[in-house]
Amino acid sequence: MIRAGGFAIALALVALTAATRADDNAVFIELPYGVFPSAVASNATVVGGLDTGGGFYWMPTSGVVYIGGLQASAVSRDGRTIVGEGIGADKIRQAGIWLRAAEWRLLGSVVPNAKPCDDLLSNANDTNADSRVIVGLAWNGCNFARAFRWEEATGMVDLGSTVANRSSRANSVSGDGKTVVGWQELTSGVWQGARWVDGKQTLFTGPDGIVGQAFAANTEGSLVVGQVCGFSGVMNQSAWVWTVRDGLQCLPPPRLRTALEGVFLGRAEATSEDGRVIGGGHSFGLESEAVIWIDKQPNYLKDYLRAHGVPNAFDEWVNTGTITGISRDGRMLVGWGAGPKNFKGYIVILNSIGDAP
Repeated sequence: MIRAGGFAIALALVALTAATRADDNAVFIELPYGVFPSAVASNATVVGGLDTGGGFYWMPTSGVVYIGGLQASAVSRDGRTIVGEGIGADKIRQAGIWLRAAEWRLLGSVVPNAKPCDDLLSNANDTNADSRVIVGLAWNGCNFARAFRWEEATGMVDLGSTVANRSSRANSVSGDGKTVVGWQELTSGVWQGARWVDGKQTLFTGPDGIVGQAFAANTEGSLVVGQVCGFSGVMNQSAWVWTVRDGLQCLPPPRLRTALEGVFLGRAEATSEDGRVIGGGHSFGLESEAVIWIDKQPNYLKDYLRAHGVPNAFDEWVNTGTITGISRDGRMLVGWGAGPKNFKGYIVILNSIGDAP
């Protein structure tokens, strides 16, 4: 295990980019308390939010750098453009873009002079590879919210809802900016996984019928991951992956768990480009353990690390939370959980993920 010292982390990242190592040991890096990563760029820039408020970026040469706003949700592949949530002079929260050495640029909502819901007008959840497309959720009053897709030429576009007077939200966008994924609220109140291609919405279904929301997609939108592979029996403890070739398949947890009240949910939040490495959590509220699926085989992250050269991974932690971001090559993971004294983030570097099946 490596704590968040810049020089030691830099050495770990050098190992990450080395052509070959003789072992398959992973590297586990603990971030400071109150630092919650949400995404990682191809150049190892990590972004996220702070428990004291505001967004940050992290690099091995800089450590945690405060960037203002309220939180950072996603980052372009080159690490230069960060999106998330800023705050205007009127104290209204809204989707924003942060460029290195610049202030937050606020994006408004889907219509001119939109009304916030309480103090929230919109928030950005993801950006595509080159940061030209941004997606998220926008309000105009508190009746319902809308998934949006933004680019410079069009501004913020409402992706709509296929269910009258119900909300939708965009959680992620493909690297090429053409496919948006998230959820559509049904009349029952269930959030069903959805995708929008050229503005047209399609709902995801699985072997058990309705599935939960979609969280991430690859560059071409040909692979999507999400939570809850069904709403009956044990299906809700499985996450899911959808591909153009194979359709929707369930991703089971390492084992089934029983909650005192309610049920545990399977959640896939992030994926490598090829889908070989998928990350998320197995959770009941804040009682959550991070899960890594490699070639669809599930492991709790703590168990995986302890079996791959980090015997003291997550020592004294209350739980490991969830994996929130994965680099395109599947080698770098970020997430956060309940540490020994408070919530904190972590970075994992995988030296090897084995041969492709």
